[in-house]
Amino acid sequence: MAENNIDDVRDALDDLLNAEREALLSGDLDQIGRMVSQKETLIASLSGADVSDITRLQQKLARNQILLDRALLGIRSVANRLGSLRRIRRSLETYDQSGRKSALDSTNQSRIEKRA
Repeated sequence: MAENNIDDVRDALDDLLNAEREALLSGDLDQIGRMVSQKETLIASLSGADVSDITRLQQKLARNQILLDRALLGIRSVANRLGSLRRIRRSLETYDQSGRKSALDSTNQSRIEKRA
């Protein structure tokens, strides 16, 4: 692969990884999704590059992967919390005199009635 071409690809990937980091930090998951195919193409283009040329890029890739993992952990946490809130809304858990838990299911859905 020509040296100039490797430099161009490396610079483009570097810029893309910086943009990906910014998108991760701002929570723009749509933007991250749009970057995936471009990032895959650029990484594949570097397959013949010298290892010393891509060390900094590997560090940025690792950094962004950590940010992405944390974002996914946060999304899972929110989903779990929303699920818990839905369960709480549907039933009421209480304890009897002997300390056993019992649930009272709510069959009545709370509704808001609008009147003109």
